[in-house]
Amino acid sequence: MSSADEFIDVDLSDPSSSDDSDLDELLHDDDVEATIILLSIRELEHHVQLLNRRRGSVIGRNHIQRNRLLGHEQLTEDYFAKEVRWGHISMVEAERRLLAHALLDHSNARFLLLSESHVPLFDFPTVYSYLVNSTKVFVESYDELGGTGRGRYKRGMAPAVAAWQWRKGSQWFELDRALAAAVVADAVYFPVFRRHCTRNCYADEHYLPTFLHIRHRGAAAKRSVTWVDWSHGGPHPSRFTRMEVTVDFLRWLRGGTTCEYNGRTTTVCFLFARKFLPNSLTRFLRFAPKLMGFG
Repeated sequence: MSSADEFIDVDLSDPSSSDDSDLDELLHDDDVEATIILLSIRELEHHVQLLNRRRGSVIGRNHIQRNRLLGHEQLTEDYFAKEVRWGHISMVEAERRLLAHALLDHSNARFLLLSESHVPLFDFPTVYSYLVNSTKVFVESYDELGGTGRGRYKRGMAPAVAAWQWRKGSQWFELDRALAAAVVADAVYFPVFRRHCTRNCYADEHYLPTFLHIRHRGAAAKRSVTWVDWSHGGPHPSRFTRMEVTVDFLRWLRGGTTCEYNGRTTTVCFLFARKFLPNSLTRFLRFAPKLMGFG
C-alpha cells in the first residue's frame, strides 16, 4: 500500500455542522480578491458525481455556467468587483466574503483556499478523504520573533490582541464549517486588524493564525497543506517553470517529508504546491497519470 492509499479507504460520511447565522449582510460588505479561488470540498464531490450521471442543471440549485470562460467572467463580476491590494486588509475581507458565500450552501463542509498557481499533488479521492476525515483544520501558525514576525504587531491592538498572542502563518488555509462560520462572524478581532494592521503588517499572514490561536487553540494542525518554497528569501516565494517539473521533484513533494495526521506520523503532508507558471502544465499532464494517480 502506498503512502496515499491509507487516506482512501476511510469513512466518508457527512461531518456534523454547526448552526448557521444570517450571512447575507457580510456578502455585500467585504472586498474580494481576484486571485483567490475557494474550493468547497463537498460541492466539488457533488459536481463530479453529476458529471458522471447526467446533463443539465440541478433542480433547486443556481444555474451553473457551462461555458468556462463566461463562468469565470461571471464570477469575477459577482465577487471580485472591489479593489484588493496585496498585503492589505482587503485580502482578508476577500477571504471572509468568499467563506460567507460558501457557507450559504449547507452541503459545504470543508473550505480550502487556493490560487491560480497551485497544482494538486494527489488525485481527488485522496485529497477529499484527507481533508474531510481530519480531526484538525490546516492553518499554519507560529510565533516568530524579529521584524517579519512580532515586529509587525501594532500596540494599538491591545488589549484585544496582546503581543504574545500574535501569530504568523501561510495565507493558504483549510477550515471546517464551524471555524469558517466563526471567522465570518468575528466581530471582535477582525475590526481590530482592519483598524490597526495597516502599513507593513500583512494581515493575510497574521489574522487567521492569531484569531485561531486566541479563540480556538488546538483546532489547527499548525501547518498548511500547500507546499511553498521560501528558501530564496524575499517577499515572494520561488516560482517554478516547465523544466523544473521533474519526476523526482514531484515524488519529493508527495512524500519527502513527515508530519502528524490524526495523531500518527505520515509522509502525506502536502496536497498542493505552488508557485507553478502556466508553461509547466504540459509536464504535469505528462507525469500525472502514472505518478500522481489521475489524468
